[in-house]
Amino acid sequence: MTEFRYRARDTGGKTRRGRISAGSERQAGQCLREQGLLPVDLQAVRPRALFPAATISGSSLALLMRQLATLTGAGLPLDESLHAVAQQSEEKRVKQLLQGVRARVVEGFPLADALRAHPQVFGSLYCALVEAGELSGQLDGVLLRLADYAEQRQRMKHKLMQALIYPLLLTLVAIGVIVTLLSVVVPRVTEQFMYMKQALPWTTRLLIALSDGVRHCGPWLAVTTLGLMLLARRLLRQPNGRLAWHRLLLRLPLCGRIIRELNGARYARALSILYNSGVPLLQAMHISAQVLNNLHLASLLREACEHVREGVSLQQALEQTALFPPMMRHMIASGERSGELGDMLLRAADNQEGVFGARVTLFFSLFEPLLVVSMAAVVLFIVLAILQPILQLNTMMTL
Repeated sequence: MTEFRYRARDTGGKTRRGRISAGSERQAGQCLREQGLLPVDLQAVRPRALFPAATISGSSLALLMRQLATLTGAGLPLDESLHAVAQQSEEKRVKQLLQGVRARVVEGFPLADALRAHPQVFGSLYCALVEAGELSGQLDGVLLRLADYAEQRQRMKHKLMQALIYPLLLTLVAIGVIVTLLSVVVPRVTEQFMYMKQALPWTTRLLIALSDGVRHCGPWLAVTTLGLMLLARRLLRQPNGRLAWHRLLLRLPLCGRIIRELNGARYARALSILYNSGVPLLQAMHISAQVLNNLHLASLLREACEHVREGVSLQQALEQTALFPPMMRHMIASGERSGELGDMLLRAADNQEGVFGARVTLFFSLFEPLLVVSMAAVVLFIVLAILQPILQLNTMMTL
């Protein structure tokens, strides 16, 4: 049930305001009419929450789309298909989502409009494709393409997470070990050196200075870092701040290249799905630009869309963005000349994702041993800095 805030007029012409609970906006209006009230304004009340509304996972979304495509392809009515998929799901959030979509479909809304009521789950790409499928009568095929798209994104996400988890854990452990050594172990050992009436080696003096810095400045550094992170998070919520940050990321040597490759593959795949589903090229380019995570690249691709509108070829318009590598641009140009643009875009996306995956794997395969060697070098420095004064003292006592 949803709570609605209403403004209505009674039989005497007086304005009444209040709230009413109903399953949909249409049912709320019917309930008011049964009470002798004529609805003037009716708005759903969205409860305030401490945390943003949770969305469903990519794997759940892909399964939802594939099940819905199977049922609609078998000739089952859309509302019954949504009801069956909702009953099949074991996740409460998916059930509630599908029940809300089904309620709007039963009211007479197209499926695309019903999906647009849940933008946190169904983006512009999903809504545009579903609308194209409804208009062309190929909704089941479009839903299958969307399921493949969601599964592909989920596979890429899992690949990145698997590549990042071990190096991240290893980095955190290395930092934790070094901080513990400098703040707890080293001070207790170096206390004994204060009674030595001889100059300490430079390595030991450096180690003592680092240990004092960690103990005295460490808490302030942690608080300052946390404050900067909160400030950065607040700035990134602003469109201008987020755009400047995304533009800066693209200028970084390694990070910028990775972002370009990942977003280029995502754009090509989304554009191929839209184009193969019958969406006009200009509209498909505009929607595909919204799929990107980087706002600066999205703005460049919107400019490319305007260039295509003016009569420039797709390959030339994309070349001006500096987003796609030469091989990808040649594949797109070949697709334009042969009339197989959609298939060539899909091949280009597969090729780009393969290159991206190989580069990420190579990077982290080199990063892990370098991190282990660096940590070993730091621990070796700490051990030598502690042992050198002890060895000097033993040498003086033997003399």
